[in-house]
Amino acid sequence: MAKDDMRNARKTEQHRPDDEEARDLLSDNSDADDIAGPSPEPANYIPRGPQRQSSFAQPRPDGHPRTPNRVRFEMERESLEQSNGHAAHPAWIDEEDFLTSEGGRGDQRRDSDVQRLPLLTDIEAPTVTVANADIGFNAEDLLESARPKSGMRSAFMNMANSIIGAGIIGQPYAFRQAGLITGIFLLVALTVTVDWTINLIVINSKLSGANSFQSTVQHCFGKPGLIAISVAQWAFAFGGMVAFCIIVGDTIPHVMAAIFPSLPETPFLWLLTDRRAVIVLFILGISYPLSLYRDIAKLAKASTLALISMLVILVTIITQGARIPSDLRGQLKGSIFINDGIFQAIGVISFAFVCHHNSLLIYGSLKTPTLDRFAKVTHYSTSISMVACLAMALSGYLTFGDKTQGNVLNNFPVDNIVVNIARLCFGLNMLTTLPLEAFVCREVMTHYYFPDEPFNPHRHLIFSTTLVLSAMGLSLFTCDLGSVFELIGATSACALAYILPPLCYIKLSTRSWKTVAAYICVVFGCIVMGISLVLAVAKMIRNEGGTQTCG
Repeated sequence: MAKDDMRNARKTEQHRPDDEEARDLLSDNSDADDIAGPSPEPANYIPRGPQRQSSFAQPRPDGHPRTPNRVRFEMERESLEQSNGHAAHPAWIDEEDFLTSEGGRGDQRRDSDVQRLPLLTDIEAPTVTVANADIGFNAEDLLESARPKSGMRSAFMNMANSIIGAGIIGQPYAFRQAGLITGIFLLVALTVTVDWTINLIVINSKLSGANSFQSTVQHCFGKPGLIAISVAQWAFAFGGMVAFCIIVGDTIPHVMAAIFPSLPETPFLWLLTDRRAVIVLFILGISYPLSLYRDIAKLAKASTLALISMLVILVTIITQGARIPSDLRGQLKGSIFINDGIFQAIGVISFAFVCHHNSLLIYGSLKTPTLDRFAKVTHYSTSISMVACLAMALSGYLTFGDKTQGNVLNNFPVDNIVVNIARLCFGLNMLTTLPLEAFVCREVMTHYYFPDEPFNPHRHLIFSTTLVLSAMGLSLFTCDLGSVFELIGATSACALAYILPPLCYIKLSTRSWKTVAAYICVVFGCIVMGISLVLAVAKMIRNEGGTQTCG
């Protein structure tokens, strides 16, 4: 009998702390006390010494129960780190968490401006998340899809590089077409319009719940809308690829011939002075490998170098223009205020500033994708690009006047060393900008033909290869950069910048003064597209303006 009592005592000791803890948790709750009531002591209970009292049984100084109605656990980060036996540094996840970033806690952020909350957080730029079968409990791995692709600085570099690309070299030609005063007005007005419509794309995506430009237009206008946006995006990006290849052929051979005068007579190396050979070698050797990347953020460093090279070009045009012989200079008579090529000028300027096809990809690459952060990126990018384009246009047009070509670098002598350095920088810039357009073409094709399928590396390779080879092939048969600017700017650029974003906004938003501005923008875009397209095609048919084929 004594042995049985001892066994019962041990069992009671094992369960006694739990019973006492339960009563402590409910000691300050009258409803719980009424339900539970006092528990009679077991018959075989053996008294013990004083036990450690649970912290939950300690009343708060203000008299409120520690666990009213429910048990709540509010564990501080420091307590968690100490309980784990180490002081982990959680800075990386704090930087990623939009609810705790910028010095605010989650509940405090809920009351802040709604534009500071991330929108469309499932946008992952063009990268595709591939699920792994064997995933350990690693927060950084599990949050990979939510991790940033780039910061605001890198996003600015990518957007600015999309604007300050091939289009900037054609701004003097745009001023020649429109006239000096009219050209300045058009440049400023179109910059403001483009800035507004770029932000409209993200706003439309928020209103529609879509995560891409194509999905937004499809949400608003169904299958016809998807076809329209897909054609416009693909045509603009592909036209940019063709223009970049043309520029590579226009710049690098001159540089090679100037640096190595005997190169044209050297066996095999003479290919470096041949336009077609240079296009093939440099596009396949540099641009094609970069085009195989799946993540747009990986080109941020290349975009930074490209912007530096554009600064070199701008300084060269400004400084070397004063040294041009008088026989190479043109006349400004009759084109100071206005000229008869206003619509062609709008097409060229639009080609330079339209980066709408990249906007949501860049938005999705932000660390914290919010409207105000993206608006800052857009404002900075378009403003700096406008200043650069204005400086390029004024310096080039005031120097060459009515002789200004579509590529203003072609107006300079081929033996100018400083200009040849600028040509080299410009060619290298195009080599790193072309992959950005290949990203867009590939994403449009994938979204249209394979919208619900996972990433396929073979399809990725086939699309990338086909796009690069096709653009390179077309550039081998034409070298009229101005006509390419006008044609692409008159069609796809107008649709992307002035028609589709405001149309979607009209469809998704309630009537206000902003919708009136959207209606005006749509009408403007349709008029410019129709007239510019007719003029560009007529010019190509009549072989005007220096249109030529490079045989």
